[in-house]
Order: sequence, then C-alpha cells, then structure tokens
Amino acid sequence: MTEQVALDGAPDWLRPLVRRTAEVDQGHFGWPHGRPPRSARPAAVLILFGEQAGTGPDVLLIRRADGLNSHPGQVAFPGGSIDPDDDGPTGAALREAQEEVGVLPGGVRTLGTLPELHVAHSGFRVTPVLAHWREPSPVAPVDPGETRAVARVPISWLVDPANRINVRLSSRHPSPAFLVPGMLVWGFTGALLSGVLDLAGWSRRWNGDDVLGLDEAWRAAEEADDAGFGS
Repeated sequence: MTEQVALDGAPDWLRPLVRRTAEVDQGHFGWPHGRPPRSARPAAVLILFGEQAGTGPDVLLIRRADGLNSHPGQVAFPGGSIDPDDDGPTGAALREAQEEVGVLPGGVRTLGTLPELHVAHSGFRVTPVLAHWREPSPVAPVDPGETRAVARVPISWLVDPANRINVRLSSRHPSPAFLVPGMLVWGFTGALLSGVLDLAGWSRRWNGDDVLGLDEAWRAAEEADDAGFGS
C-alpha cells in the first residue's frame, strides 16, 4: 500500500509522479500481485530527485563496491534493511542515504511511497520512497569498501533512447537497463527506474528489441560518452 503526502513544496515537474503513486500497484513494475513470504526481510530505497542548472531534473544513484559479498558492483538507489529503530521505510531510506553517501536528511522532503516489491533472489521486500532534494548536500562514498561511486544522473539522460537497452541473463526474460557513464543500471533498480519514468510520463519511445548480454552491456556503459552529462 502506498502513502502520499501533500504536494505543497514539490516542484511542478514532480507533481504528476506523486499524484499517480496512489493509483499504481506492483504489476506496473513487472512484479506480480500478492504478499511476499514472511521470511522476506523489510527494506527501503530512496528515489531522490533533485535539479541542477544546465542539466535539469536528476536522480541519485550509487554503484556498490566490487568487493561486496552481496550484489558487488551493481548500481542501486541508496537504501537497505529497515532497522527496529527506524521510523518505517522513510526513516530507513533517509538513514541509509546519509550513511552511504552523506545525504543530509534535513534537506530532503519525502513525497510518498510506491508499493512494496518482493525481490525474491535477495530475500527482501522493498518499499521505494519518493523524495525531493530541496536543499542538496555534497555527496560522495562514505565508505569506499561499500560504495564505489555516486552520481546525480539527469532524467534527460535516462530517457534518451540511445541510453536504454534490455539486458538478458541466461534464459531469463530481458529486463530494462540504462547505460550511464561508468554505471550499468539493470536488474531490480533498472526495472524500478523504468517504471518510475513511465509513471511520471517522462519516458520516450525506445528500441525494446535492443537486447544485450550482461558483459556486453557493462562494456557499453563503461564506454558511454559522458559529454554534457554533468556532475
């Protein structure tokens, strides 16, 4: 079930997305309806939107360190497990963003949540938290052993058809992915991001038949031209 707060203070370009959170369900993101098993651990991720002069609206993404035991090198939204002391998914998402890359919670306005999604292969049930970065703070990996890189990725880059592909893992159904300089956004994060762009009405028509294997897709992301990408 989603939660929504008042739109006061949210920029005009974010309001359509926030309004539509009340109508969306798991199926929009490619997940089936139904409750996750009791064994699934609660977690939250922060989908943090900001805006910069010259590049416009953006979203915060991190690349996990290559030496981690869980999801090494993968790109994700800041987030993690919900601790008993957290104020629910929102509190957990804000705490994790601060611990991972230094986001100051006082500069973030939370706008609502998306439906809880069960990530079966990692055993989590994840609540995405939508937020607006009204007072951005400098960000960088707090612990390089956990986070390799952090980037504010322009929405204009993500919706450019040249930067969108599908990734196939062995015999699995292809899933949405994004080529970001030095980052391949795929898997759970790629599917969630694709669904958010669709929900907001920002997506542009792209070639869904462009399917790459994971290794090939990573090479394409590493070689992506970052001219005009912004920092």
